[in-house]
Amino acid sequence: MRELHEIFHPGELEAQSRFNKKRNWNEQSIAGLNQMFKEAIDDGLAYIIEGQKYFFIATSNSEGECDCSFRGTESDEAGNLLPSVFVENPKKLIFPDYSGNHIYNSLGNIIANPNIGMLFIDFKTALRLRVNGSAKIIENDEAYKKRWPKSLRYIEVNVKQVYFNCTKRITESVMS
Repeated sequence: MRELHEIFHPGELEAQSRFNKKRNWNEQSIAGLNQMFKEAIDDGLAYIIEGQKYFFIATSNSEGECDCSFRGTESDEAGNLLPSVFVENPKKLIFPDYSGNHIYNSLGNIIANPNIGMLFIDFKTALRLRVNGSAKIIENDEAYKKRWPKSLRYIEVNVKQVYFNCTKRITESVMS
């Protein structure tokens, strides 16, 4: 079983200490945290991730200045929506990089600092899932061309942490 300092970083532990005076981690609650904060993507999580039409990523440059971006997908020639993410194995997922605004905020940040956060939200079910890890750019545009024909490159994420987030304050979207 992982210890608290293996699940939370020092800033998170400090915030818990300062802002939640009632929190008293005991053996049972630490065991629950070990179940909640997974280190790999199981089949059930893969199904959820691969079923999302879009997600958000957070990256930062080497100075820690952050950027958050939306990531969606394209349709194939028949008009079928392609997957936004592919879970290659429990510790690795891949997503396409399509043509955008040519500013390359996220790619530039990944080059400078590989840490990445991914947020998947399903507004219809109030599901919110986070994936944290390290990213690298796959510049071989043929690597996953069969899966994403219009992608210019791909982002590989090596998974470090996966967990569901609180569903409070997620309202149902009117969009499908």
